[in-house]
Parts: sequence; structure tokens; C-alpha cells
Amino acid sequence: MPKVTFLPMNQCFEAREGESILDVAINNDVPLMHACGGFCACTTCHVKVKSGLPGLSVIEDEEQERLERADGMTSESRLGCQARVHGDVTVEIVNQD
Repeated sequence: MPKVTFLPMNQCFEAREGESILDVAINNDVPLMHACGGFCACTTCHVKVKSGLPGLSVIEDEEQERLERADGMTSESRLGCQARVHGDVTVEIVNQD
């Protein structure tokens, strides 16, 4: 099973193939905000991929357009609700309580 490591808390969890980063966070009580409920309608689940970018699904146009409005967007930015896990990945949570 692929693993997702969440920074800055440095917690690592197994993910089912194709599961979203947000789902992994929710299932393991990781505090990843998701104001829109995971429907790609906001940017609160914005994460920066620190390693393992090839282990995520390809970014779709809707996610890219939404990310372009996110504060602090970089080429490593993804929305946790849209990025599907296919390999080990390390992400940094951008929006924290």
C-alpha cells in the first residue's frame, strides 16, 4: 500500500490505491481543512507536495484553475480532495487552524 506522510506533524499513514489525500487525512484524524466538503470548490485542502509527485494522479483542469486562486500556490501545489494516491508521497499542509 502507498504511504502518505503529512508535514509539519511528520505523521505517516497507509493509503488505498486511488484514495485522495483528503480521505487519508480524514480517516486518520489529520487536521486538513476542507470547507467545501471535498468537491473542488475551495482551496482549504491545499497541500504542497514535498516528495513523490509522480505518485499522485495527474492534475485536472478544474483543480488547476482552483489552485491558481490559492494563496501561496507553487508548482508543487495540489488540492487534497483531488490528488489521488498511487505511490508514496510526502505533503505539507498549507492551511492549518
